[in-house]
Amino acid sequence: MNGSIWMIGDVQGCCSPLDRLLSHPDLVGDPLSRFWFAGDLVNRGPQSLDTLRRIIDLGDRATVVLGNHDLHLLATAAGVRKPSKSDTLEPILRAPDAADLINWLRARPLAHFEQNHLLVHAGTLAKWDVAKTLSLASEVQDALRGPNWQKALQKMYGNEPATWKEDHKGGKRMRVIINALTRMRLCTPNGHMEFATKVTPGAWPPGLVPWFDVPNRATRDVTTVFGHWSTLGLLQRPDVICLDTGCVWGGSLTALRLQDRKLVQVKCSQFQDPLAE
Repeated sequence: MNGSIWMIGDVQGCCSPLDRLLSHPDLVGDPLSRFWFAGDLVNRGPQSLDTLRRIIDLGDRATVVLGNHDLHLLATAAGVRKPSKSDTLEPILRAPDAADLINWLRARPLAHFEQNHLLVHAGTLAKWDVAKTLSLASEVQDALRGPNWQKALQKMYGNEPATWKEDHKGGKRMRVIINALTRMRLCTPNGHMEFATKVTPGAWPPGLVPWFDVPNRATRDVTTVFGHWSTLGLLQRPDVICLDTGCVWGGSLTALRLQDRKLVQVKCSQFQDPLAE
């Protein structure tokens, strides 16, 4: 399919801004345009159900990778995780077609590669090249699409292991893959994930760097597109693009055209307190 590819940041249940973004003249002007979503379609915003339906209605024009909030929805639907106070997922879980919505989400990938751009929600570990990232993402995808997907989700919670080893098996293997692709922000210079530190971007404590600045990162020869990091905001470099501009926190919802990096943003109302993130 020809046409533009618009890469869109974290929507998080903010369907009204998404509708305004998709109605922007630059996006509707090309009927063959496609839309990449960098995960976290749902949760914390007030319209998670509407958002999910809106993106599903895009059909093959939408490419979605799963984010941590999307996985949390699956875990809640599976009964392996209790809802959090800030969750806005109940309308999805109570929808008459909830099973169909959950099954659609289960079928989404955790990584997508096309036109030298790698789409993930959070990041990739420094040791993983594109082929390795896609292969490991497929392991999780196969588990989520399989008959024992509820049991698979039980294994994903926790911060350890913090680094990748080829001999990881079972829950450890799944956890480190999911954490890297959907939760990671900061790492040590040797590539160990660190989840406890939450600081203003640029004020990293000694010994921590953004995952994309770990030395000798194996994906630096392609452009990795991600969201997940609203305090980082819009970042454009030859090797990385961050698209999370804090829609649910009162920031904006961002779309960036892959072919020429044309930027389109719509302002968003504040639905959640950013200090609660």
